[in-house]
Amino acid sequence: MSIFNKFIDGLQKTRKSLIDNVEGVLSVFTVIDEDLFDQLEEALIMADIGVETAVSIMDSVRSRVKRERISEVSALKDLVADEISNMIKPDEEFILKTPAVILVIGVNGVGKTTAIGKLANKYKSEGKSVILAAADTFRAAAIDQLEIWATRNNVPIVKHQENSDPAAVIFDAVQAAKKRNIDVLICDTAGRLHNKQNLMEELRKIDKIITKEYDTANKEVFLVLDATTGQNALQQAKIFRETAQITGIILTKLDGTAKGGIVIAIKNELDIPVRYIGIGEKITDIEPFDAEAFSKALFSGES
Repeated sequence: MSIFNKFIDGLQKTRKSLIDNVEGVLSVFTVIDEDLFDQLEEALIMADIGVETAVSIMDSVRSRVKRERISEVSALKDLVADEISNMIKPDEEFILKTPAVILVIGVNGVGKTTAIGKLANKYKSEGKSVILAAADTFRAAAIDQLEIWATRNNVPIVKHQENSDPAAVIFDAVQAAKKRNIDVLICDTAGRLHNKQNLMEELRKIDKIITKEYDTANKEVFLVLDATTGQNALQQAKIFRETAQITGIILTKLDGTAKGGIVIAIKNELDIPVRYIGIGEKITDIEPFDAEAFSKALFSGES
């Protein structure tokens, strides 16, 4: 199945929420006026795009209607789609540069460990060598879960005991990655948002070790968010951004929610690119985020 078709399947609930709202508004208007713009703005907000982002989209639509002298109500659907596509389009295509150290952060329950397992599978399928680091030492379950994914992917894992120093795990993992000439080191980290100070200090120590011990590696910090939580995911991103230099978002469970509009809000309000999306349960169900395919699947639903 192509990435585009996977998008269509995975975005069914989001598409229904957003398109039903937009088309429902357009169906009751015969002329373009300010009331129509207001109703469309509300429809976007209801689809979890968020107030700030919905206002921004509709401001652009208003300008285009005036500038291009558009009079057909039906044309507004394509205008909204265009503006969303432009809003979420990354500056350039993301290509992981190796050797790479990827720190994966996020609160418990968002699918962080599963995302790591899927990333490991993806990079291995591309011919890259991978090693995992269990630096979420706060929970024994996190270490055990990561070990299961390491076994499933047949990749090595570096781990210590529960409650050991996460920075020490990263140190050992970096040494192992360098010694074995590993392409990608993926590090699980704790996500204790209730104690931001501890989290900040922990990430600072980890960053210092990577910089000192492996300065030739490309470093990425991926924040994992659960799409089903909608605007709450946006709030998590804002908090984590205060503690870490996030380079990208992994959005999980996009196939099970009508709140996929959060993709648009994240890019617009935080200007953090969505790098990967999870659109299924299988180990292969993680895809690089394609803004154009996302927007097209969202609005056309055509294969």
